[in-house]
Amino acid sequence: MLPRLMAALLLSGGLLAGLGDTAAAQAAARTDACVPPGGWADAAARPLNAADLLRRAAASPVVLLGERHDDADHHRWQLHTLAALHALNPDLAVGMEMFPRSVQPVLDRWSAGQLTEAELLRETNWPKVWGYDARFYLPILHFARMNRLPVVALNVDRGLVSRTAREGWAAVPAGEREGVGDPAPPPASYTERLRQVMAAHGPTERRSGSFERFVEAQSVWDRAMAERIAETHRQTNRTVVAILGQGHIEGRDGVPHQLADLGVRNSVVLLPWDEDRPCAELDGRIADAVYGLGEGEAPAETPRPRLGVMLEPGPEGVRVRSVTEGSVAAAAGLTAGDLVVAAAGSPVREATDLTAVVQRQAPGTWLPLTVKREQGTAELVAKFPAAPTVE
Repeated sequence: MLPRLMAALLLSGGLLAGLGDTAAAQAAARTDACVPPGGWADAAARPLNAADLLRRAAASPVVLLGERHDDADHHRWQLHTLAALHALNPDLAVGMEMFPRSVQPVLDRWSAGQLTEAELLRETNWPKVWGYDARFYLPILHFARMNRLPVVALNVDRGLVSRTAREGWAAVPAGEREGVGDPAPPPASYTERLRQVMAAHGPTERRSGSFERFVEAQSVWDRAMAERIAETHRQTNRTVVAILGQGHIEGRDGVPHQLADLGVRNSVVLLPWDEDRPCAELDGRIADAVYGLGEGEAPAETPRPRLGVMLEPGPEGVRVRSVTEGSVAAAAGLTAGDLVVAAAGSPVREATDLTAVVQRQAPGTWLPLTVKREQGTAELVAKFPAAPTVE
């Protein structure tokens, strides 16, 4: 769907020229979407000139490219946008949420052409540290290496975020904060968005202060990535193109807010816009610009197992933020607010623990899950289909 020439990102218009009546009608129907596939729009769904937008982004200190981690089309869009920006400004650095600061020397060797793919994934401990399909990210990493662009590890050890969610930031000694400074207080809009996430958690957890710690954990996470981005720009004078989850940048409430506190106030936030995403979410502030994606294609290869959940740090495990309708998780009875504490008998302390177990599941197998709810502990079974379907 998205393999387009770089020029297609820079130019728009004339899409119906020369098409027959049927093809023209189909193309016109696609433009009924709030963001037509193949086009850029602002945060209120008004069309933008692609060339002007990308020139502005390429001249900015920071460009933030959001993603849903398990969506191949989002990563294709990131790669093509990165290529378009590089054509306009070759002095880029590529920041990636997927790597903690501790593996920066490995990334330096990768950018210098000194490692194979297998060595990169092994030495960064990819299955444990990130766990999502490396094939989504390797084209971006290869683009960076081919053009000798620095790849910058933006993240911290997930244990720091989880510990903050359990104990609070003040309880983490300065020497154990991985160099992360105190985050700026989050804006009310961010707190409200996070409050909606926690809405199903019940009055007991709200009294216990877990919501406040959850907000702190998210802010520390955002701050850590913002610090690395700002530091890289100031030290190299390169435009930093950051690859990270869209929840960290939507509404300029997460990483962009922390960047502004660090003095980088003119970052550019760009998001992919799925065809079925509600138009009401284009609220005038969600991003500087969004790019319309059409209906995704089924992958040529059998997809890896997917549970179908969005996760966040919890006080004793990982919290289910949302469950995809019709997914394995939904069929198993997982619901938003569940705290997953074990999978196949092994403790789940971080999201990567659960991701690693799920991706080892063979088609047709069953995965026992232990979850905590307000009513007590529940034992669930996630049943993976013999022939995995594509969502």
